[in-house]
Amino acid sequence: MGLKSNLHKLKEKYKDTKMAPAFNAIHTFLYLPNETAHNGTHIKVADDLKRTMNTVIMALIPCLIFGMFNAGYQHYLALGEIQRVSGGFFSSEFWTMANFTVGFWKILPLIIVSYVVGLGIEILFATIKKHEVEEGYLVTGMLVPLIVPIDIPLWMLAVAVIFGVVIGKEVFGGTGMNILNPALTIRAFLFFAYPTWMSGDKVWVTGAVERTNEIVAGAKLDVISGETILGSLAQGKEFAYSTWDMFLGFVPGSVGETSTLLILLGGLFLIFTKIGSWRIMLSATLGALAMGLIFNGVVNAGWIGEGSKFYSLMTTPYWHHLLIGGFAFGAVYMATDPVTASQTNKGKWIYGFLIGFISIMIRVFNPAYPEGVMLAILLMNVFAPTIDHYVVQGNVKKRLKRLKVKTT
Repeated sequence: MGLKSNLHKLKEKYKDTKMAPAFNAIHTFLYLPNETAHNGTHIKVADDLKRTMNTVIMALIPCLIFGMFNAGYQHYLALGEIQRVSGGFFSSEFWTMANFTVGFWKILPLIIVSYVVGLGIEILFATIKKHEVEEGYLVTGMLVPLIVPIDIPLWMLAVAVIFGVVIGKEVFGGTGMNILNPALTIRAFLFFAYPTWMSGDKVWVTGAVERTNEIVAGAKLDVISGETILGSLAQGKEFAYSTWDMFLGFVPGSVGETSTLLILLGGLFLIFTKIGSWRIMLSATLGALAMGLIFNGVVNAGWIGEGSKFYSLMTTPYWHHLLIGGFAFGAVYMATDPVTASQTNKGKWIYGFLIGFISIMIRVFNPAYPEGVMLAILLMNVFAPTIDHYVVQGNVKKRLKRLKVKTT
């Protein structure tokens, strides 16, 4: 009660000053608001924006924790100090404190920079505009560290967060008014501004000792190259990961995207809590499978030869596209953003299907950037209002026809 009462006193003291939004944000983040309805009829529900954001964060936590273990695992695996895990998801070689420690100290700074810079911008705009600080960045702040390379320089991340929050959200009016997913806007900025850091050829292992067939004493490298699966396939290389490894997540990649199993469980949790749209998740999956089947069919028909630069990704089994790269993470946590996604039920089916379809198309036809889910979601964010418009207009026309039939 001491902390709560002191925060309430500060909130009352500064309620008529420019600092009011900052104190209100801290108070409402930790405790329920003091304001209650005194009269009139109100619909009372258990959820609000803060609870909704916290629920999504809860669904992300397993991916974050697994990513920390996987960061350390990939680190020691690249150094040759451990062998590939055996025994599946409960392998003792994976769930070790050494792996977690490496990942924790690499990922924690990303989380801190994401939240400090992002919430700082939110409080600044709230102070200037004299309105309450919105909780929308709570999820964005957690998503950003999960979708960027683990070795991204912190200053680059800070610049990207500033761009994403200001240009991607605040210029449109803040939370609920933005047309683009802020987290993907941040990643898009990093991709176009600093493409060499987003290429997927320098992940996981930093400050390592160079290893060839023998240990080279004293030879230091900033990074041991460790391409992602998509990066290898785009260059026509073979990858040494089983389907089980890809599904469980024992592969290199961005922190949150590797474990399809945990992403699937997080998606089911969001569906159960009625926060994530199952229509978008399912239709995105169907769209990806459809595009994958088309590419497999083109190869089987002999229309594309082995000399084509698209051959390797085209021959990838269509259902593998669901397990590699960031598709599953994007379909569950990004495409379902209630602000930037389609709002109508039919629109959600169209919106999700096109995201999946276009994601695999970009993945295959752009070998320089073999991951299309980010661009596909941002593109469909722009077209979501148009999709909803034509869905609504189609319903209006149907009802007008019914009215004409009845009147005649």
